[in-house]
Parts: sequence; structure tokens; C-alpha cells
Amino acid sequence: MTRNYIDDTICAPATVPGTGAISVVRLSGSDAIKIADKVLGEVLKNMAGFTVKFVHVNDNDGSVLDDVLATVFRAPHSYTGEDSVEISCHASSYIVERLVALLLAAGARLAEPGEFTRRAFVNGKMDLAQAESVADLIAAQGAASHKVAMRQMRGGFSSQLKQMRDDLLHLVTLMELELDFSEEDVQFADRTELVSLAGKVRSHALKLAESFKAGNAVKNGLPVAIVGATNAGKSTLLNTLLGEDRAIVSEVHGTTRDTIEECINIDGMLFRFIDTAGIREGAGNIEKKGIERTIAKIRAASVILAVMDISSPVRRMSESLSVILEHADLKEQKLMLLMNKADLYTEEDKGDFPAELMNRLTNIYDKLQGQLPEGLTVVRDIPVIPISAKAGFGTEDVRGALADYMRTVMGEPGDVLVTNARHAEALRATADALGRAIQGLSDGIPTDLVSQDIREAIYHLGEITGEISTEEVLGEVFKGFCVGK
Repeated sequence: MTRNYIDDTICAPATVPGTGAISVVRLSGSDAIKIADKVLGEVLKNMAGFTVKFVHVNDNDGSVLDDVLATVFRAPHSYTGEDSVEISCHASSYIVERLVALLLAAGARLAEPGEFTRRAFVNGKMDLAQAESVADLIAAQGAASHKVAMRQMRGGFSSQLKQMRDDLLHLVTLMELELDFSEEDVQFADRTELVSLAGKVRSHALKLAESFKAGNAVKNGLPVAIVGATNAGKSTLLNTLLGEDRAIVSEVHGTTRDTIEECINIDGMLFRFIDTAGIREGAGNIEKKGIERTIAKIRAASVILAVMDISSPVRRMSESLSVILEHADLKEQKLMLLMNKADLYTEEDKGDFPAELMNRLTNIYDKLQGQLPEGLTVVRDIPVIPISAKAGFGTEDVRGALADYMRTVMGEPGDVLVTNARHAEALRATADALGRAIQGLSDGIPTDLVSQDIREAIYHLGEITGEISTEEVLGEVFKGFCVGK
């Protein structure tokens, strides 16, 4: 982008034509009201901000194009901070195209992707982190992602960044004042206090950076890998959870040879389910490649649903669980054991359930105990949920367990979660710079050298909010926005 974002007036549809009863066309810029009046017939120029006018719009040949509502926003009390007009018309693609064409002919130009929000940033209506959260808010697919995006757009994240930056500026001030009065041997803060101040901000930066994993899961869906032996019921479970036949189900072993991904909204939270190829010995070359992808998904998932066919031999269940435990990190990942085909167990034909089931689990874990993290037990630490993927029995328990886990991932209601990789990278860079500063203070490095590391940390925080930004960074941030936003 190389345009002048202050002197010209832009317009664009703010809604998708044809998807509802109305569409909205936006204008923003110093001549927004003047240009709109050329099309609408000189009816807006004397209107106050936040007022609406019913107007007939005529096309070039004098025929009526549409009856619209025009809303006026006077600077600086608008989304962009500039004079703005929003024209609500009927949601016909033809009407929207003609209305935009008339506005362009009257002197506006077509907005570029994200340009309205970029102007809001340039005009100080929001910082860059808040501007980026606008895109997250539009893309939100559930209550959880909506809450996180709304919290950020309203400044929850930015206020924390401001406090961190203010603390670091105070720290630099103390250090540089000490340099100014070095000949008088005046000390404004001892090094222990400086280390404490820097350490406090560094800990906060690391906490925010580490929240990116949870924030990304809330934004894009918590990755849940459905794994287990062939014919354990993995694809049937996915279909049951989705409520549709998404994955092919067959009695033939090795039917699923690649991963299948689908998103499901549970209690307003998004989960990305991944059906994987079954684990078994003696697989062919193609099936082995599918199992390799299964292992990769086990490592990448936040939650692992290990589906066990309890009607199969203990040895076969042990083999698949052994592979899962070998490649999972149970300190970082959540493992849930889903004991499938539980409806087959009745007192008449299979003995007492779930006592018989727990005996089978005990046998499995006796064989695999050496692979479990120290202190971890199946009964206490790993949820065991009896299900019947085919009959739907127990699947609500699975949904409930996943929702409960996601709530622990999200933390407390007021916690800020970082959802942007750019922000997480800048926060880690902030923590690295402060780590060097703390080490320098502890090692007796001259104050003027240490202050450079503090200033670098301030710089990285400024990258997030846009106080430090380049045209390249701004272009990258806003190119993913829709044209009318």
C-alpha cells in the first residue's frame, strides 16, 4: 500500500450482497458527506452525526435505483475517526454494484482490504493489536473465540501492554538518571530493585507468550486426534459427533489411510477433530504412510482420544495404546480413553460392567506401566469413558469432558489470551531482551549498556501496538481483511 490514507475518500460494500435483506455501503474520508450528497441529492450536508435519512437513489438515466437509509457519522466520532456515511440498501448484487459505481464516479475510490480499519488505527481510534482483533471478531465461530476477540478489541490486551511499557520506561528513566548524576554518586535504585522490576515485566511477557497455544486453540479450534487400532470405531465416532457420515466406515481393516479433519462447536467452543489411520502391525506400505501421519497428529494434538475396542483381545488394545503413549507427551497433552462397544457388555453374556472393563484396563496398564509418566495412573489421571460410537451411547460424556478441558485451557474469565503469532513472537523477543538485561545487571555490566536491552524490549512491545511499525508490517496485517472492513 502506498496511498495517502488521510486526503482521499474511500468506499466499499461492508456486507456480502445477496445473503440477507440489506447490504451496507460505507464511505470514509474528508469528502465522504459531499460525495454521498452528489449521489443522494444534497440531503446529508446539514445532518448531525448519528442521524439517519430515508432517501431515493436515482441512477444516471434518472430511474430510481433503490430506496435507502443513509447514516451520517461526523469526525472524530466514527469508526475511522473521519467523516463517514453508511448507506443501507436492498441486498441485490446489481443495486450494490451500481451504488458503488455512482459513488466512484462522484469522486470516491474503492477501498483496499482492511483500509477502513487501517484508517481507524492511523487516526488513533485503536492500536494495532485492537485493529487485528477486529478480523478475529469477524471470523469468530463460537462464543469462546468471540469473547477473546471482543476482550482484545475493547483494549484488555492493549492495557496490559501499556502497563508493561510504562514499567520499562520507568526502569530506563531510573537507569539513565543514575548515569546523568554519576559524578555526584547518586543512586536512584539499587540493582536488586532494577532486577526485580525487569523480572516482573519479563514474567508477564512470558506468561502472555505462553498463552498463545491456548489462544490459538480457542481461535482456530482445539486439535483433537481420534486414534486407536484399526476397526476400533474411530470413524464411527467422528460421524456420530458430527451427526453426518463424513468418514467411510467398513469392517475391513485399514479403511482409513489418511487423516480427516472437521470442526465441531461444543458449548460455544471450537474443536478440530482429526480422524486418523488405524494402528496395527503388518500394515502395507500405503497403510504404513497413513500410520506415520497418525503419529504426527498424535504429537501435534492438544487432546488425544484413544479409542479402544473392548471386544478385541487385550494384546491388540495394548499394542495401539503402546504406540500412543510412546509418541504423546502427557505433561502437555490430555489423553482420554474411550472404551468403545461398551453396549456389548451385559451381565448375561460378558460379566459385570464396568468392573470387567476396569480389569481389562488394569491388564493393559500392567504391561505399559513403564511408559507412563511417574505418578500417573489410569483411574485417577486419565478419563476413562465407556461409549458406543455406533449407538451414540457415551458421546455426550465425551463432549462434556472436552468442554471441561477447554475451559481449563482458557483459564479464568478475565485472563488475556494471545491469539496472534506476531504478538507471541514479539512477546518472546521482549522476554529475551529483558533476560539479557537482568543478566547484565546481575553481572555488573555498565548501566548504559544494560539500558539498551531495556529499550529493545520497549521496541518489541511497540511492534505489537503499532507504536513501532513499518509499511511492510502494516500491509501484512491488513491484507487479510475484507475490502469493506
